[in-house]
Amino acid sequence: MKLKIQIVVESDSGDTQIIQEVTQINRNCLQPENLGLSLAEAKILLQNTQKVLVEQQITEYEKQNSECQLCGKKLLHKDKRFITYRTLFGKLRLKCNRLFHCTCTEQQPRTLNPVAKLLSERTSPELLYLESKYASLMSYGLSNKLLQEVLPIEGEINPASIRNNLHTFGKRLDSELPEEAGVLFEGCPRDWEDLPKPDLPLVVGMDGGYVRFYDRKTSKSGHFQVIAGKSIKADKTSKCFGMVYCYDTKPQRRVFEVLKSQGMQMNQQVTFLSDGEESIRDLQYYLNPHAEHILDWFHITMRITVMKQVAKGITKEEPLGGISSKSIQEKLKKLKWSLWHGNVFKALSKIEDLIDDAVVLGSEDYDGEPSPEAKKLWSYLEEFETYISNNAQYIVNYGDRYYNGERISSSFVESTVNQVISKRFVKKQQMRWTPKGTHLLIQVRTQVLNQEWAKKFQSWYPGLNLESTSTLYEAA
Repeated sequence: MKLKIQIVVESDSGDTQIIQEVTQINRNCLQPENLGLSLAEAKILLQNTQKVLVEQQITEYEKQNSECQLCGKKLLHKDKRFITYRTLFGKLRLKCNRLFHCTCTEQQPRTLNPVAKLLSERTSPELLYLESKYASLMSYGLSNKLLQEVLPIEGEINPASIRNNLHTFGKRLDSELPEEAGVLFEGCPRDWEDLPKPDLPLVVGMDGGYVRFYDRKTSKSGHFQVIAGKSIKADKTSKCFGMVYCYDTKPQRRVFEVLKSQGMQMNQQVTFLSDGEESIRDLQYYLNPHAEHILDWFHITMRITVMKQVAKGITKEEPLGGISSKSIQEKLKKLKWSLWHGNVFKALSKIEDLIDDAVVLGSEDYDGEPSPEAKKLWSYLEEFETYISNNAQYIVNYGDRYYNGERISSSFVESTVNQVISKRFVKKQQMRWTPKGTHLLIQVRTQVLNQEWAKKFQSWYPGLNLESTSTLYEAA
C-alpha cells in the first residue's frame, strides 16, 4: 500500500492555488510495529507541512507590506535576505525581501525588512515555552534530549541556548515585580474597615535549603542558601515561591505578591510559621497588619527528641542524688509538655534544672568515669535554652491551636523545599550553581509548579494558544 499526503492551498474565494505533496508512506503486510504513523514519519510529515505553510504565510505577509502605509505607493525592492527562525518542527531558513522606505517621508534607516522586523526573536514562542518549562523541571541537557526525541529539531538547539532563554524569562519576571518597600501594607486602617469580610487566615511557611556554589573567579566550591516557602488558603489550595536571598533585591515584595495573588486582604489574618532563623523571619515582617508569627512546633520537638536519645545513652549504675538517665528523660517529657502549652517561663526553669543535672553527671568530681553523653546533653541544653529565649515571643499554646484545627507546624514546607530546590538542584549531582542562575531558574520553576506558566506566557504573547498543551507538572 502506498499513501501520498498532499497539501491543497485555496484562496479566500475558494480557488485552488497550490497542490503539493508533502510525504509518501509505504506499507506492506500489517504488523504491530507498522500500524499507523511512526515517530520518524510524523516528524517528516510535520516538518514538510510546516515548510509549505510558512512559505505561503511569508508570501502573503510580504504582499500586505509591499505598499506605503501613508500614501499607498508600492515600495521599491532593494534585495533578498535569508533569516533563520527556529520552531517546534525544525529550523527554517526564510527568504525575505528588503525594501526601501517610501520617499513621502524621511526615515532612518532607508531600508526595512518586514519579515525580519516581525520575527525579531528568531525562535517561536511555543518552542520557548516548552524549552523553559522542561528546563525548569529537569536539567538543561535532558530537556534538550527530550525535545529532540519527540520533535523534528535534531541538533538545532543546545543546552546553553535553553539556559540563556530561561534566564531571560527569569529576568523578565523579576522586572515585572513592583519595587521593594519598607512596609508593604496597602491603604490605611480606616479603609480596611470597609473591606469585605475576609476569608479564614492564610498560612505561610518558609524554610531554607543549600545549593552547591561555584565561583568562576576562584574556582572554589561551597554552598549558598535558597529560601523556599508555601502559602496555603483555607480551601487547601496553595502556591509556592522561592528566591536566593543573597541575590534577590525584592524578597519581601516577591512574597507579598504571592499572597496578593491568593486574595489576601489587609483586614485578613495571616499566620507565618518559621524555624526561628533571622533571615527568614525578616522576610515575614510588614507584609500584613494582622500577621501572626509562630515558632514552628516541629523544630522544637525535634530538638527535644534528639536530647532524649542522648539521655538514653547515659549509663550509671547508681544514680547520684536521684539523677539518672531515666529521671532526665522524665524531665525532658515535662519540658515538652510545658512548651506544648506555651508556658515559656516554666520551660526555661526546667531547662536550667536539666543543665544542672547534666553538669553533675558530666563532672570529673562524680564517682567513676564522667559521662561523655552527659557533656553532649549539656551542650544541647545550653543551645536549646538560647533558642527558646530568643524565640519566646513567638511560642504560643500549641495544644490549644491543635485542638482548634489550626496549624502549628511547617512540616508542609519540608516537602516544598524538596519540590522547589532538592529535585532540581539535587546534591547527588556534581552540578554547581551561581546565585544568579539559581534564582532566575527558581522564578520560572515556581511558576510552572503553580501551574501559572502558560497563563504568564500568554500574557507576553497574546496570540499564543497553549490550552491543549499537556501539564508536565502533573506528570512530574
